[in-house]
Order: sequence, then structure tokens, then C-alpha cells
Amino acid sequence: MGRIKIIVKQGDITKLKDIDAIVNPANSFGTMGGGVAAAIKRAGGTLIESEAKKKSPIRIGNAVTTHAGYLGIKAVIHAPTMITAEGGTDLSKVRMAVKAALACAELNKFERIAMPGMGTGVGNLAGEDVAKAMVQETKAFKANHLAEIIIIDLNDEFVAAVMNEAEEK
Repeated sequence: MGRIKIIVKQGDITKLKDIDAIVNPANSFGTMGGGVAAAIKRAGGTLIESEAKKKSPIRIGNAVTTHAGYLGIKAVIHAPTMITAEGGTDLSKVRMAVKAALACAELNKFERIAMPGMGTGVGNLAGEDVAKAMVQETKAFKANHLAEIIIIDLNDEFVAAVMNEAEEK
């Protein structure tokens, strides 16, 4: 069992290619109408949303995989941070979603995944708080297969917060 290497980048998660999967901070019903989910659907195609809806409802604390459509990777991991697309979230739900995404990646024997700020967009949570929660959960997770996680986001303040949290202290 090993620790997961954390790489931090600013950019578009849908453009990454040399990874196994990306994480969608989903809602429990699999609809992909806003934020990162909408970007994933635009880049990867509507098949991703159709498959996620078939696997719903997805409880917070669980995660499912779907085909990645046109993204050029193996899968999309849908880890709900909120029940409905309009619903709110909190840091405990974000922590549950991060753990669920990591466990799903491990179960599928993925070695490299990418995850955006979970709950920072539609969920409207503070980037610094989310950065701390995501890094803590990733560092605490013991993996056999998952070796690397790329935390990537378009928001430069969130990226800087993750970089700060990810530094060995």
C-alpha cells in the first residue's frame, strides 16, 4: 500500500490524455447541466450523461464509472458532491466524494486520475477549504494501484491553494 503522488495544474480537465480517468463532481441523478459536468459532457459527448443517469441515483459517498466518450481516456468517475443539480453541498460531502472517487479508481485498477475542485463551482464552497479537504483525503488514502492524482482547475486561486496544501509540511 502506498501514498498517492499529488500533481497540481491549472487548466482544463477535459484536455488531459495521459490518464486513466477524470472525476466529475456529480449530483446523485447523473444530470450534467452545469460546471465541470457540463464541460465533460460537451467534450466527451452525451453518452456519458446517458450512462450516468442509468446508474443513478448515486448516493453521496459512492461513485460510479461511465464510458469517457470522446475524451480519449478510459472512464469518467462520477462522485456526487450534492443530491440535486441545484442542491447545496458542504465539506463533509466533498470529503465523501473524494474518498469515493479514490476508492472507485482503486477498484478499477486505475493508476492515474484527474480531479477538479470538488464543490467549488456550482457547490459554491471556498477554494481554500476544499483544497485542504481534497489534499487531506488524498494523503490519507492508501492505494495499491492508484499512484498519481492530478488536481486540476481553471481557477488560479484554487490551484494556488491546492499547491500550498500539497507541499510537504
